[in-house]
Formats: sequence, structure tokens, C-alpha cells
Amino acid sequence: MLNRIFRIFLILIIGSCSANKYAATNKSYKKQAKSFAKTIRQSPLKDSFTTASQWVGTTNFGMRKPNFVILHHTAQNSCDQTLKTFTLPRTQVSSHYVICKDGTIHHMLNDYLRAWHAGISRWGNMTDINSSSIGIEIDNNGFEIFTEQQINSLLNLLGLLKKAHGIPAANFIGHADIAPTRKVDPNVNFPWKSLAEKGFGLWYGDTSKITVPQNFNHLQALRIIGYDIKDTSAAIGAFKRHFQTQESKTLTDADKKILFDLSRRYQ
Repeated sequence: MLNRIFRIFLILIIGSCSANKYAATNKSYKKQAKSFAKTIRQSPLKDSFTTASQWVGTTNFGMRKPNFVILHHTAQNSCDQTLKTFTLPRTQVSSHYVICKDGTIHHMLNDYLRAWHAGISRWGNMTDINSSSIGIEIDNNGFEIFTEQQINSLLNLLGLLKKAHGIPAANFIGHADIAPTRKVDPNVNFPWKSLAEKGFGLWYGDTSKITVPQNFNHLQALRIIGYDIKDTSAAIGAFKRHFQTQESKTLTDADKKILFDLSRRYQ
């Protein structure tokens, strides 16, 4: 009888451990969040250029709100693998959300906190994208078709984020857009047009009647959209991947019509 009770107790313990395999990292999350909250509660410290005899705190302030959403593919082979990657301190990478192939959404970090997902990147004049964005990772090894469940979950999530944070339609972009020399995600299978039709990202209109001016500067147009044009080939490649779903770094006349139309929409 005692042996049976012991076996049941052991099974319960093992089951409990397996159901909470992220208990340790969840504890670390709470500890870090508590530390940040303690820092925020402190009044501004007296420093060398403060001459007032007493502190006067303003009543007019708020949380820093994200203004961009950056979409990624995980470039890994499973959701579990990505969750593990984002809970290992040595990887130094993270994201606010992870969307699995079955549509499950993991909210890994508060939207108001700074995730480490963008890396060295640039969009327009912004060079610290992590500080102003929400990162969403979609489980995909980089070559797969995104599942219907993933896209449905993504659209629902984007709708909530757009409403909650007032994010402009133009500010839903991809990792490859902000880091064209390093990244290709989300890959050419990603349905940017479908997202734009729902209000998440901009898209071009009917280009059949567009006449591109002779003095049209395609590099300037790429810059207007937001691309870093220091590496022109990489910028063109990112543009083609996003708006033409092609892996190419050659700009055709058809591409220039699209680029001309988009440059007017992004102004």
C-alpha cells in the first residue's frame, strides 16, 4: 500500500514538473520586472546640475508606447525550440509574441517593455527599433508556407495592437525591411498584401495607368518608404521580397511603377 502511494506521489511530482518546464524562467521574468518597477518608483535622483532644494515631480507623464510592429519568422523548426531560445539568457534574443503553427499565441513580454528582436537595424531615421516596436515571431523555418491558423491569429493580434497602441498602418513592417543586409524574414511566402488589405501595412494600387517621370529617383523613393539605402542592392532585395514576393535584386520597369506609387503613399 505504501509503495503504491509513493508511486502515485512520484507520478504527480513528475507531472507537475513537466507541466511547468518554464517555471524557472517565469520566475526570472517576474524578478526582472519587479526590479524595473522599483527603479520606476524612485523619484529622479539629485544630480550635479540640480540646484533646487526640493524635488518637484510632474503630474503629466505616461508609459512609452510602441509605435511599430516588426514581423519575423523564427528560422527554427518548432515553436518549442523558439520558446526555449527566448528563455535562455545566453541567446540575448527575445520577442513580445510567438505564434505557433496551430495558431497558439504566446505573449512572452509586456508590450511596454523592450524586447531584443530587431538587432542592428534602421527604418527612416530610426536606428533603435527595439525601443519603439513590438516584435512578433511566427513559427516558420524560413521556407515554409505560413499556416491559415497562424495568419488568422496574427490578424486578430494585429487588430488588438493597432487599437491599443494607435499604431499607423504604415508601421507594420518586416525584419528584412529594417535589416536588409542581414535578414530575409518573414520570407517570400508571407501574405503582405492580405495584411495591407486589413490595414496592417501599405500597398500599391493599379499601376497599369502609371507613367513614371523621367527624373524619377528610385533610390530616393526607397528612402522615402523607409529603407536604408547604404547598400542599394540589399534595399532593392528587401523591397522586392515585401512587395513582389520575389527573391531578386533587380529593379524592373514594373517595379519602378510600384515604387513610384508607394513613395507617394508613404509621404
